[in-house]
Amino acid sequence: METLCGEEPRLESSDTKDVRAERPGAESREVESPEVVRISLAAAMSLGFKPGQFYRGATLGCLNILLTYRNGCAGNCQYCGLARERRIGKRGQSFIRVAWPVYPLEQVLSALREGEHGLKRVCISMITQKRAVEDSIKVVRLTREACDLPISVLISPTVMKREDLLALKQAGAERIGVAFDLPTPELFEKIRGASVRGPHRWPHYWEIFQDALSIFGAGFVGVHLIVGLGETEREMSSMIWRVKQAGGSTHLFSFYPEAGSAMEDRPQPSASTYRRIQLVRYLMDEGLASFDNMVFDDQDRIRQFGVESELLRQVIRGGKPFMTSGCPGRDGSLACNRPYGDSMPGEDIRSYPFLPEKEDIEKIEAQLWTY
Repeated sequence: METLCGEEPRLESSDTKDVRAERPGAESREVESPEVVRISLAAAMSLGFKPGQFYRGATLGCLNILLTYRNGCAGNCQYCGLARERRIGKRGQSFIRVAWPVYPLEQVLSALREGEHGLKRVCISMITQKRAVEDSIKVVRLTREACDLPISVLISPTVMKREDLLALKQAGAERIGVAFDLPTPELFEKIRGASVRGPHRWPHYWEIFQDALSIFGAGFVGVHLIVGLGETEREMSSMIWRVKQAGGSTHLFSFYPEAGSAMEDRPQPSASTYRRIQLVRYLMDEGLASFDNMVFDDQDRIRQFGVESELLRQVIRGGKPFMTSGCPGRDGSLACNRPYGDSMPGEDIRSYPFLPEKEDIEKIEAQLWTY
C-alpha cells in the first residue's frame, strides 16, 4: 500500500524480527549495529525500500541513519521515543514521530552507491550506548568508502571524549551535531539529567561541543534545540546567540509529543512562538541580528528582533527562515530537510522542507505577530 510520508504506522516489534544474525550458533540473536541500522521512513522511501510519496512534492536531501541495539538507549529523556523508561502501548514505539525500519547496513550502502536518489548528505545518529562510539566510526568509514556525499554525525556526548571526535573526523565525518535540545542547564537537568534518572550532564555536553568546534572548525558544528519543552522565547534566543558566538549554528525542531513518552500529553508550542524562534535563529545564524538588540515583553516573548523593519520584511517574505534548519550539501544549500519530521503533513507545517510559497508566507506573517 502506498504511504503518504507522515502517516506511517508506529514501530512494532515485527519491524526487527526478520533481521537476524546468520552466524552459526547465533540464529536467535537479533543483529545490532553496525551490521544493521535504522533509517527514517523518508529515507526508506527515497531509496526505494518502501512505497510512498511526499506531501506537496517535497524531496529528501539527507539520508538519516540511526544506530540500533537490543538494549536500547541508556538515556531517559522525557520527550524521546527511545527513552529507557518509555511506556510502550498499543501504538508501539516511534522516534521523531514515525517508524524507523531496520535494514542491513550493506543494503543501505549499496542503494547509495547504485541508486538515483538525489541525496546530498548522509547523517549518522548515535544513541547513548557505549558501543555506539566505535560503531559510528565504522559506519562513517564504510559510508565514506561507498559514496562521496558529505557525512554528518549526530553524537551522544555522554559516552564520548575528545579523542572520539578526532577518530570520527579521521574516518571521514565532515560535520558534527550536538543535541542539547534544551536551552538552559536547569531545564536540561529537569528533563534529561539526574532528576529523571538520566545520564546526561550539561557541563559535559558543552565541553564536547567546544571540543568539536576546535576539531571540525567554526561553522561545522550544529546544536539541536527543541522549541516547546518549557523554555521562554528569551531563553531560547539567548541559547541560539550563545551557540552562534561560540562558532556553531542551530538546528530547530518543534516539539511533537511521542506516544508512550513521559511528555506524551504535552501540547506542541504555538505556531506563533515557533515562527518567532525560527526567525531569530535565521537572523542570528546569518549574522543579521544579535541578542543584545532584541526586545522582549513581560512574558519574555519577542517583540522586536533588533533588525531594521524593511530588512526584516524582506527576510520574512523570502521564506527561508521557516524552512527546516539543518546541515547543507556540498553546494551550500540545505540538505537535511527532514520532511514533516516535527508536524503532520497538512495545514500546520512547522518546518517547511521546501521554500514556502506565497500563500504559506501570508499565513506565516499572521502567525508571527499573534500573541
